[in-house]
Amino acid sequence: MSSYKVEICGVNTAKLPILKEEEKEALFKRISAGDKQARNMYIEGNLRLVLSVIKRFNNHNENVDDLFQIGCIGLMKAIDNFDVNVGVKFSTYAVPMIIGEIRRYLRDNSSYRIPRSLRDTAYKAMQAKERLARESQKEPTLEEISKECDIPKEDIVYALDAIQTPLSLFDPIYTDGGDTLYVMDQISDKKNKEENWIEDLSLSDALSRLNERDERIIKLRFFEGKTQIEVADEIHISQAQVSRLEKNALKNMYQYLKTDSGQ
Repeated sequence: MSSYKVEICGVNTAKLPILKEEEKEALFKRISAGDKQARNMYIEGNLRLVLSVIKRFNNHNENVDDLFQIGCIGLMKAIDNFDVNVGVKFSTYAVPMIIGEIRRYLRDNSSYRIPRSLRDTAYKAMQAKERLARESQKEPTLEEISKECDIPKEDIVYALDAIQTPLSLFDPIYTDGGDTLYVMDQISDKKNKEENWIEDLSLSDALSRLNERDERIIKLRFFEGKTQIEVADEIHISQAQVSRLEKNALKNMYQYLKTDSGQ
């Protein structure tokens, strides 16, 4: 799949509009009132989000037009089910739905034959998950999904594993302002606590040379094992900003340690 294709499904991706926050809020008010034109404008203004998601499926050799169309279905579902009062950014809510829609399409068109019973179990579980998420505006637990579809937890886990597409820690999941966020950025690391890697005094010294915000980000990420999303929520900035600041902070620490060691 070419990630450099300019025209997808007749859409010139180089000329897609970018909505400002105030425009998004105004459009959602109109959408809530049943304004179809506002809905179409909001869809068009978020097509870049679909593009950023389908890039992660480059290794599937699928037709980019097909993936774009499927991603747009996920985007429309996200718009129709999003609750502006929850306090979550639309992109945070929409990306998993777009990914889920594309994964579902890839599973249905996979050459690998999965037993019908497993597929049925997995689809029931996914439908229950989407239904519960839509109702509560939060990620349901495995216990809640099991109860909702009346299927044992073990069977659900086995079925979902069977139809799951392998995922790399370096798969991109979202691009914001040119900075790509990867799967590994979403994963907590509970082992790399402060006591496990701050023992080196020179490292501690390098950390103390950072500004207050950068030092806090590094401590939250690597000492407390928090994800970039958790850090962003705690210090009230976007995940993309956390990613940029984290990379710069680590680079500055590395340069200091390199100079300090005489390399």
